[in-house]
Formats: sequence, structure tokens, C-alpha cells
Amino acid sequence: MVRDIAYALFLGKPLIMYGGILTYLLLLATAAVGALNRKGINLIPFKWHPRLAVSAILAATIHAVFGLSAYFGF
Repeated sequence: MVRDIAYALFLGKPLIMYGGILTYLLLLATAAVGALNRKGINLIPFKWHPRLAVSAILAATIHAVFGLSAYFGF
């Protein structure tokens, strides 16, 4: 069931690929907000840092479940 969702094609590529890209971009955004605010560049308020971190954790968890479903068959 989960494996079918993970490997469903969207624009010719499996959904799990887009999950990995989204997770990576969220991790980069989280790090960028923290680094920029530490340097005093407040383009994005620091209150977005924890929100982005939670989003990255959720995206990574979903991505991991998708990946593990291929090996464990759930």
C-alpha cells in the first residue's frame, strides 16, 4: 500500500524522489534562516526557524517510511 504510493509516478518520476528533494530544500532553508539571523541578517524572522525544522522532520519521516516500504513491503 505505502510502497504503491511511494513509487506512484508524478510527472514521470516516483513520488519518493520529490519527497527527498523537498526534505533537502527544507533542511537548507532551516540552516539558512539560522545562519542569516546569527549574522544579523533578518530577511526571514527567526520564528520561522523552528517551523521549518518541524516541517523538515515531518518530510524526512515520510520520506523514510516511503523508502523503507520498498524493503519491508508495507
